[in-house]
Amino acid sequence: MTKTPTTGQKIEQAFEKALDPFAAALKRATRPAEAAAAPAATPAGKPGLAVSPLAVPFPTIPPIGGVEIATARAGFYKHERDDLVVFRFARGTSCAGVFTRHKIGSAPVDWCKKHLGGAEGGKDVRALVVNAGCANAFTGKAGADAARRAASEVAKRFGCRQRDVMMASTGVIGVVLDEKKIIAKLPDIEAGLDADLHPSEQWARAGRGIMTTDTFPKGSYAEAEIEGYKVRIAGIAKGSGMIAPDMATMLAFIVTDADIHPNVLKALLGLHVRTTFNSVTVDGDTSTNDTALLFATGTSGAPRIGRVGDRRLKSFSAALDKVMLDLAHQLVRDGEGATKFVKVTVDGAASPASARKLAKSIADSPLVKTAIAGQDANWGRVVMAVGKTEEPVDRDRLAIRFGPHQAAVDGAPSPTYDEAKMTAYMKKPEIDITVDVGAGRASATVWTCDLTKGYIEINGDYRS
Repeated sequence: MTKTPTTGQKIEQAFEKALDPFAAALKRATRPAEAAAAPAATPAGKPGLAVSPLAVPFPTIPPIGGVEIATARAGFYKHERDDLVVFRFARGTSCAGVFTRHKIGSAPVDWCKKHLGGAEGGKDVRALVVNAGCANAFTGKAGADAARRAASEVAKRFGCRQRDVMMASTGVIGVVLDEKKIIAKLPDIEAGLDADLHPSEQWARAGRGIMTTDTFPKGSYAEAEIEGYKVRIAGIAKGSGMIAPDMATMLAFIVTDADIHPNVLKALLGLHVRTTFNSVTVDGDTSTNDTALLFATGTSGAPRIGRVGDRRLKSFSAALDKVMLDLAHQLVRDGEGATKFVKVTVDGAASPASARKLAKSIADSPLVKTAIAGQDANWGRVVMAVGKTEEPVDRDRLAIRFGPHQAAVDGAPSPTYDEAKMTAYMKKPEIDITVDVGAGRASATVWTCDLTKGYIEINGDYRS
């Protein structure tokens, strides 16, 4: 149940709002959903791409105190679409992030890692600036300077330090960010932040604004409880190709109104990213720009959590995992050219790391993925993908299932194998592959999609 703030809390909250220049905007953000009509959707994504058959609808996201979002067309794309997204946060917002392990990280990744990594990092983040259409990666000092200048201009307008502005970019590698396009649109962004637009539509527009070859915007929402106070968690993500651990060509931005210290946010992200964003793959390629940021505005009234392992985080941790896994699944559902959503589970492995490596080998295999695209339960290709890893496997105990149908058992074709039933199962849009390698007790799950001609068509003219 949601507690009613005490008189002291009400006085404290009123005092904080009196000092906060965003108080009026925060008040607008807490209006009931029916108070704001959602305008027509802004076009997004690459022209000519059909929406994935595995797409899911964008959720309704209720107001989350302490955050406002606005979008604009900065012109990073030739066609008409929003490609600039700015989040504005209340004073005292905490932030933590996880980033790509790619050896050639982008300028915005370097920027965020630098400013979140210090002793005071993530303690008062006031803004997030995201652009689509230009990755600003492999751009050297020029790219770093462009990111810094953009952050500096946003900081001046929002009355904060440039280090309190997070940056993220996605798009073509090797092109220096033209920060003037961002700066020129800041008046429109500020007007959008102050506009009478319901938060659910703000989130939807942001989801569309960060799309590249995505065919649908990706969002998720969940609620949790901290000491009787309801807290909200919402997030968006983008990504459809160049998706592989660790992490993926993905951007993910999650906001909660809970009050949580940056170190705790970092621990929570690290805990859940392994089984969510780091457990999906589309094509085995890792991006230069992977970024997942988690913000906590502290406006829910719930007590502050400052210690990793605090038992009061149980409900919140589960809800955060739900949001992250939902977003991760949507990345796979929007895999470039995808027609099948595939869950690969490996049981009986020698260790969790071994299970993960085996599952990823199956999920990344072009031969397995093309067989799935052709609706062919070619379990021999699964055997190939398992054996090539050099992980511990007992050949004579190996078992393979496609959904409920046994394909192989005890290292040989199943005596109950039914080709007609298997063929019918492979026509489904969602496929489960389970492999027991008979080497231990560890398990791991990775999600992937099929590999179709559509993937080649999309990536063959990515820059056009």
